[in-house]
Amino acid sequence: MNTDYGVAGAQLPSDSPSPTNPAAEGLVARIEIDQGGLTVDLTLDIAPGTTTALIGPNGAGKTTTVNALAGLRPIDSGRIELAGRVLDDGSAAGFIAPEDRRIGVVFQSYRLFDHLSVIDNIAFGLAPTRRSRRRARAEVAELVEAFDLGSLTNRKPSQLSGGQAQRVALARALAIEPDLLLLDEPLAALDVATRSQLRRFLAQHLARFAGPRLLITHDPTDANLLADEICIIEQGRVTQRGRPDELRRRPATPYVAELVGTNLLVGFNQGGTLDIDGADHQLQTADTSITGPVLITIAPNAIALHPEQPHGSPRNTWLTEVESIEPLGDTTRILLGGPLSLVADITPASTAKLGLAPGSSIWATIKATEIQVNEHARDRGRGIDR
Repeated sequence: MNTDYGVAGAQLPSDSPSPTNPAAEGLVARIEIDQGGLTVDLTLDIAPGTTTALIGPNGAGKTTTVNALAGLRPIDSGRIELAGRVLDDGSAAGFIAPEDRRIGVVFQSYRLFDHLSVIDNIAFGLAPTRRSRRRARAEVAELVEAFDLGSLTNRKPSQLSGGQAQRVALARALAIEPDLLLLDEPLAALDVATRSQLRRFLAQHLARFAGPRLLITHDPTDANLLADEICIIEQGRVTQRGRPDELRRRPATPYVAELVGTNLLVGFNQGGTLDIDGADHQLQTADTSITGPVLITIAPNAIALHPEQPHGSPRNTWLTEVESIEPLGDTTRILLGGPLSLVADITPASTAKLGLAPGSSIWATIKATEIQVNEHARDRGRGIDR
């Protein structure tokens, strides 16, 4: 094993004291950046020992947020504070350079140094940290063992698989004992099988990191399995935040509803009769506790499909048309057209039995008890009200 843990001629002070990093405080950030076509204006608060996933569609402002936190792009106004230290307050005097921020970053492309071995990639950030050489050796050795990289220490990045490169990138990020672990789409470049394996590995090591962790992703599976809280960003602003189960129960925007696999409608509830915004159709709900504007959530598997109008006069029945069919393994997702644009999840066997194809006419039914409503405060200018 290579024991020279300096890089490119850098030397570690042999008698320098080791810095302490109790991660006593987390991340508190208010980021305001004008990108021309997009204004990013959001707040992030992440406590030590917790993981927040920032998730949103392409162009929502995720990359801008990463660049601001990492120091690759100064904020126009606001304040970024990490572990009690101000990293950026919107002024040139208050801007801390990336190398002085104590942030461990794992990028989607990993950004390993091609000319360095695995061991030297992991040790790269240690030279400026005032560790003793003995401590640096011990910590790198611990990381090599923890990430199962012992047989790879002398390999170059070009000789690594995607999963191996991801482990090296994570080890390198943790080597500097960062105050914040910033993971920018860390699993996106992996194939499905490797992603599943590395997701479990990542969850294990995130739990061992005492500081705040921010996961940037577009994959709801990553967010659900790795994060304590999910923060949804759309068009530069946070539209919803909460635990994964809270988002599933009460999605606040159509994007969130699609993300968590729930149909979301906006309407007005009067005694259990729902007038749906933008649709000439009513639904009946068993919930009469709310009178006024509501957000309506319907699970895709709560929608039943029939080749003919069902008998028994279900309270919610309508004739619709199949717009598209998407196989999802053990489930087939059916996109329904008007009068209500909804998705229904049924089994592949049911899809075949019904003979469904795009353009097919089909009857849809929903039990009133399966329709959930939540108060929608339209006058607050939030959520999906337009």
